[in-house]
Amino acid sequence: MPTTSTLIRNARLVDGAGNPWQYGDLLLTGDRIETIAPPGAVSAANCAEVVDGAGLVACPGFIDIQSHSILSLMIDGRCLSKITQGVTTEIMGEAWTPAPVAGRHTDPMANTILPIPISREWHERIRGWTRFADWLQAVEEAGASPNIGSFLGGGTLRHVGKGMEMGQPSSDELDLMRRTMAEAMEDGAFGVSYALIYPPDSYTDTEELIEICKVVSRYNGVYITHMRSEGARLFEGLEEALTIGRRANLPVEIYHLKASGAANWHKMPSTIARIEEARAQGLDVTADMYPYAASGTGLSSLLPTWTAADGNFFANLEDPAVRTRIRKEMLDDSESNREPSTRGGAAGVLPVGFHKKENRPYIGMSLAQIAADRGQDWLDCAIDLLRAEGQRIGTIFLSISEDNLRAQLPLPWIKFATDADGIDPAWASDLGPTHPRAYGTYPRVLGRYVREQQALTLEDALRKMTGAVADRLGLRQRGHLRAGFYADVVLFDPHTISDRATFADSHQLSVGVQDVWVNGERVLRSGEHTGATPGRFVKKD
Repeated sequence: MPTTSTLIRNARLVDGAGNPWQYGDLLLTGDRIETIAPPGAVSAANCAEVVDGAGLVACPGFIDIQSHSILSLMIDGRCLSKITQGVTTEIMGEAWTPAPVAGRHTDPMANTILPIPISREWHERIRGWTRFADWLQAVEEAGASPNIGSFLGGGTLRHVGKGMEMGQPSSDELDLMRRTMAEAMEDGAFGVSYALIYPPDSYTDTEELIEICKVVSRYNGVYITHMRSEGARLFEGLEEALTIGRRANLPVEIYHLKASGAANWHKMPSTIARIEEARAQGLDVTADMYPYAASGTGLSSLLPTWTAADGNFFANLEDPAVRTRIRKEMLDDSESNREPSTRGGAAGVLPVGFHKKENRPYIGMSLAQIAADRGQDWLDCAIDLLRAEGQRIGTIFLSISEDNLRAQLPLPWIKFATDADGIDPAWASDLGPTHPRAYGTYPRVLGRYVREQQALTLEDALRKMTGAVADRLGLRQRGHLRAGFYADVVLFDPHTISDRATFADSHQLSVGVQDVWVNGERVLRSGEHTGATPGRFVKKD
């Protein structure tokens, strides 16, 4: 009688550890990889299904260490734009997590990162997530195609102790944050994640970060950071991250390593050298990246972080005195940049996340073009757009060097990540354009940089998407093709895998990934989502 086993034959097997590919039989039984054997060694007699992988590559499912699918999973557990890339595990938590609801963090949705509407039912459920694990367990129970896990958002932790206030925490506030951090680690957090350019994370000084990270260290967790600067003060931002790792005695992971802004592109070789020096000295520091020469965040990130103090960002923008202070800091002082740090200044800032009907005609225009159309300078224009929209306004920043990208790709301590949420063009296109990394990160690496430019080998690229990420997170039974490991498996065509999403037309699914299994259950069949939601809440093993 057939069992629940699936036999994949004739594919090139890439194990996720960087070893050369080999032909073999791959047998999945239940939620595990049962056998990896020489070609033809496994009988198909008792298999429920035999999949012919001729001409295809079979590898571990991709683990996205910087996912933003927190809200999108609450409206669509299929996570289509990620599953069609081959992502089988979403690791969330940069800066913000909806849980725990504790201390002064009483309204998690007041500090959301993505403009994705969720139901009233989810809003009500979120208010009851007093423990970190409550959130991930609820999403698993509701049904998710990929596995899910997370760091504790450092902004959330800061909010628990001190709300949106600037300044150092009191001893009681810091003790509350320490206890909350420890509880999150006990619940399954991989560590703590700060994005130090966004409030309230940016209000956290180095000493506070070290104190929190000492708690993470006790649980063998990781400090993962969007550094305090990726531009003019890139070196200082890196040194702070390294200092935290040394003094708190824990590994450091750097989100989306980049030198942002044309004036800073020359800093990347020195940045790479400094990381390698720190590693040679014994500090466990690694990084991830996405394969695009443009970043994506809110238009609000152009403004000084103090404008969001006490949660009054939009109210502050209505104050003429605040506006004058912003202008002085950003335009009038001799040491200010005077222009956004992108290719072409304001011409390299592309606001796309407009919600108001009257502002949607600006989609496709740069901030410089919008300002000219309105008869304003770029700063007044940005402030007025933010005031009118009442939200952060998703924006593309043309700020990264392609040459630097290519220099980073082959580095042994680099991983790949999307820095994006899992979405579906059927509903996400109504929200406006997005960064194409949501749809194309992994196929872009495998198509553009492996197949076409040969900037790195197939085996190394896949290691940076699978085994290297699993090892960093302590997922000891995922990320590799090994007997006994969980059956998170991707089958793709190395000759056709490609990204299709562009900055001009972002809501386009990638191509080339044929089949995907999560915990042994097929979620993608011949490029079509099956609707299955076998994803699990994953924790450090």
